[in-house]
Amino acid sequence: VQLQASGGGLVQAGGSLRLSCAASGSISSINVGNWYRQAPGMQRALVATITYDGTTNYADSVKGRFTISRDNAKNTMYLQMNSLKPEDTAVYSCNVITPWRHYWGQGTLVTVSS
Repeated sequence: VQLQASGGGLVQAGGSLRLSCAASGSISSINVGNWYRQAPGMQRALVATITYDGTTNYADSVKGRFTISRDNAKNTMYLQMNSLKPEDTAVYSCNVITPWRHYWGQGTLVTVSS
């Protein structure tokens, strides 16, 4: 099973993007999904988390602007990003953790212009 992240692009400050992370096959429903981002010259940082029961957590820097969600029937996780700021510019990647293994998707670049 592989994860495919998509939806990145160039957007003006204040705009919105929705990222998707689709699994190529079935993943255990007992999992935690994460979105990370890595800005140029910075370490990778956790942006948002969603558990198997729908509990969500966000980095302080994105609270109130980003929303993580999942569609288990489609084996897909989303990150809705609103009110984007130039400091949100980064490569965003997705990660799914089950009791048996971790899955990583390749990154998708988000560029926010001022």
